[in-house]
Amino acid sequence: MSSERKDDHVRLAAAQQDEARIASNGFDDVAFVHHALAGIDAERVSLAGDLLGARWSVPLYVNAMTGGSESTGRINRDLAIAAREAGVPLASGSMSVALENPSLASTFRVLREEHPDGFLFANLGVERTPDDARRAIDLIEANALQVHVNSVQETVMPEGRRAFSSWQRSLESLVAAVDVPVVVKEVGFGLSARTLALLADLGVAAADVSGRGGTDFVRVENARRGGEGYAYLAGWGQSAVECLIDAPASAPVLLASGGVRTPLDAVRALALGARAVGVSGPFLKTVLDGGPEALASRLVEWTTHLTALSALLGAAATSDLVRTDLVVTGDTADFCRARGIDLAALSRRSDAR
Repeated sequence: MSSERKDDHVRLAAAQQDEARIASNGFDDVAFVHHALAGIDAERVSLAGDLLGARWSVPLYVNAMTGGSESTGRINRDLAIAAREAGVPLASGSMSVALENPSLASTFRVLREEHPDGFLFANLGVERTPDDARRAIDLIEANALQVHVNSVQETVMPEGRRAFSSWQRSLESLVAAVDVPVVVKEVGFGLSARTLALLADLGVAAADVSGRGGTDFVRVENARRGGEGYAYLAGWGQSAVECLIDAPASAPVLLASGGVRTPLDAVRALALGARAVGVSGPFLKTVLDGGPEALASRLVEWTTHLTALSALLGAAATSDLVRTDLVVTGDTADFCRARGIDLAALSRRSDAR
């Protein structure tokens, strides 16, 4: 059943990418103020930076997707080959199924086999035990542990577990048990300011806000259960943009995913304080349609575009993007006003240079 669920998730997530209408994700509410003489030479731009105890050549990673069945093992192989060729980090899909059925371990181990020197995230649900976490890390020799929190998905999932009160204690035990950085990741519903502050208190190294607007797991799980069910929950949560703008100063290192469609969306996220940007759905569609060669080419293209956009904005380093001027409109502006956020200050950040 678990392997069938993994295959269902890939099929339904890919189908969402095929739709002509993509859900609102907040990124189009963010515009850069264009300063025509602010640009620099592209050759001056460096995308490299230190993150989670390693040197990343680009602030981009292939985010958690799959594994746990024969077909998803092949997808993981292709993702790893592409990530290796482009030199970008890669996150595993949830590895719980392999811990319960060791015969499926190879569908995850292939990530390290094909990306031997790359930065890899192991991935487990927050309710798993410290021993599970160590086994998952060992299985792919992971550089970090990505712990996913998915209460909305569990609510809609036909076989979902809905005992959420123990999650905070479980997360504390995972952080204490492993020797690699722990990254907490939502699965597409966002991490609120209060949640981010709590994660910092728990010693979490980084948080992937993973907002709504990308793959919608309400729709994925509702399709699996059949009928209308929980269809009314589609679109639940905050966008990655809203999470980044609302993040408290005390938040862990911020990563961003959820609805990232283009290099421009990635630059927007970096300008809002993310240290790196994860992409799942669009990269899944690319690898399914064209194999590892197509995805590797796309990853290289994204890196080239990130460099070009940084030069256009006058950012020699990724960290310089947080001093660019941003105008926020639409539903995101409404959210910010309701939360008491000063949007005018975002539009004049370059004055401090």
